[in-house]
Amino acid sequence: MSKAKLTIIPPGKPLTGRAVVPGSKSITNRALLLAGLAKGTSRLTGALKSDDTKYMAEALRAMGVQIDEPDDTTFVVTGSGKLHQPKAPLFLGNAGTATRFLTAAVASVEGTVVVDGDEHMRKRPIGPLVAALKSLGLDAEAPTGCPPVTVRGNGHFAAGRVEIDAGLSSQYVSALLMAAPLANPGANAPVTIALAGTDIGARGYVDLTLAAMEAFGAKVEQLDAATWRVEPTGYTATDFVIEPDASAATYLWAAEVLSGGNIDLGVANEAFTQPDAKAYETIAKFPHLPAEIDGSQMQDAIPTIAVLAAFNETPVRFVGIANLRVKECDRIRALSTGLNNIRDDLAVEDGDDLIVHSDPALAGQTLPADIDTFADHRIAMSFALAGLKINGITILDPDCVGKTFPAYWRTLAGLGVAYKDEA
Repeated sequence: MSKAKLTIIPPGKPLTGRAVVPGSKSITNRALLLAGLAKGTSRLTGALKSDDTKYMAEALRAMGVQIDEPDDTTFVVTGSGKLHQPKAPLFLGNAGTATRFLTAAVASVEGTVVVDGDEHMRKRPIGPLVAALKSLGLDAEAPTGCPPVTVRGNGHFAAGRVEIDAGLSSQYVSALLMAAPLANPGANAPVTIALAGTDIGARGYVDLTLAAMEAFGAKVEQLDAATWRVEPTGYTATDFVIEPDASAATYLWAAEVLSGGNIDLGVANEAFTQPDAKAYETIAKFPHLPAEIDGSQMQDAIPTIAVLAAFNETPVRFVGIANLRVKECDRIRALSTGLNNIRDDLAVEDGDDLIVHSDPALAGQTLPADIDTFADHRIAMSFALAGLKINGITILDPDCVGKTFPAYWRTLAGLGVAYKDEA
């Protein structure tokens, strides 16, 4: 039975022990797609099994890819080198990676494919990606600028040059890059992808995409900081190891410094290649976080650090976070709302900046607060940190963590955190 709310009981002691971080969502969904597009059988190990990756796997199965799951962290993917038209629209919940990546990939399908999601996904912009596909001569439309997207393909992606506005999301760039090797090899022409302008959300995720593509046999040349040329090679099956999720690790890094504990994640901090791993250096400075933190290149870590900042010695301003308004929810508003539910004027929105009026004296107080998660996993997991120090923090819809970290509450419990839950 799912829980309607969960109240965290402050442990009153340092959190210590071993905690297992799930596989990276970002890398798992990239690897699933590339394995599905490849000819042959790929074995993906260390993978994340969660709502987001489930949606990707089910969509690929609907397009003729065989996916077996021999254990909790492995996908065995067998593809023919080509996706086939599904019998029904692809439903992807609120999985941004799956929705953006598949919108480009299904342009290689012969026939019409509808890419859709839940009510939250239908509010997340995809217009720049659709515009880029259309500029290549592909038939794609999203009348609202958000899903659903209808793509009518002719069996190949399109060669040529395309410009993409990546100011809202680097996922648009990654989507085009991963689809580009599916261009018609008979045309013997590459796909050139160029940024329109210099803004790009979390460029490090494009690096993750390129590394995964090359592992599956793609040939990509970076012409300059804003241009890539991709050859129409298709993909080759391979065995691929997925590293732990750095975004998930941020909650445990923060729990460690907040409680004065010692949490062993079983992986060295420097071993992460994901952008959010940059958050470790910032979190380690607590309770002396910088007065200004630029979140542009570690966007998913900002909710973690913002809640941690509530207990900092001095106020913190978060800048470069405008893209957080178009994530699973408006995360800037969700953070300010939740923090101000704990104490009035604890947070202020200043345009697209967030200012947290830090107060170490919050620790040990009883400040009953119901935290609206807005069905956003990162809001739920971040505000759990407040509950480590403040009595009365209640997380609404705690099961939303299943999107990327299904075992989150069990993981904290294993470190010594107790709850009072209500179905």
